Amino acid sequence: MFGKHIKLPKLGLVKTKVSRPTSGRILSATVSQTPSGKYYVSVCCKEVKVVTLPKTGKSVGLDLGIKDFLIFSDPSASIENPKYLQNDLKQLVRFQKSLSRKTIGSCRWNKARIKVAKLQEKIKNKRNDFLHKLSTRIIKEYDVVCIEDLNVSGMIKNHRLARNIADVSWSEFIRQLIYKAGWYGKEVAKVDRFFPSSQICNICGYKNSEVKDLSIRTWICPKCGSMHDRDKNSAINILNEGLRIVT
Repeated sequence: MFGKHIKLPKLGLVKTKVSRPTSGRILSATVSQTPSGKYYVSVCCKEVKVVTLPKTGKSVGLDLGIKDFLIFSDPSASIENPKYLQNDLKQLVRFQKSLSRKTIGSCRWNKARIKVAKLQEKIKNKRNDFLHKLSTRIIKEYDVVCIEDLNVSGMIKNHRLARNIADVSWSEFIRQLIYKAGWYGKEVAKVDRFFPSSQICNICGYKNSEVKDLSIRTWICPKCGSMHDRDKNSAINILNEGLRIVT
């Protein structure tokens, strides 16, 4: 790396836009091209020092959803689902229809293909930016993060919810939390997917099987009379179960 340039075999110095400075000893560089025609260079480095983040003494349970992307067990405000694909879906469908009418391999077909690829890339970049900023914020604020071990591949078979589940990218968000926790000296506790987090009263422990119905968003515990918001109650139970696992 030389400032805003990178030296590649057979190509020499190539001008680049550096997303983040490299550190450590450079081992290799991988050049890739996106469907929209952009080139990226991924640099692999050795002996990179990652500074652990200071401990905050705080733990949190996270309940992942579709309407609200994330619900915290503490009083923190829930994170609304940005719905990046849904917001640009009409434009994407229009571009794809235009592409389907072109003769494959023609100049007009290639121009239409690039328009589709650029829009898909834009949606992906916005989603990744959101996930990275949110996961980094959570790892900075909490020492222990408790989450459900979701069966996303099974859930996505529900054709009514498949597009929305794919759009929220739960698997990618959990992956980012886990590797960032490993980098910065934090911990992620996974709660078993069969743990009935939404059915248990976080006050007295009573299990209300009627809450299996996803249309029930609030319910009153028959035993202690506590009123629960489904998602907030679930996040608190995930926190309690996650702390039990790690201690």
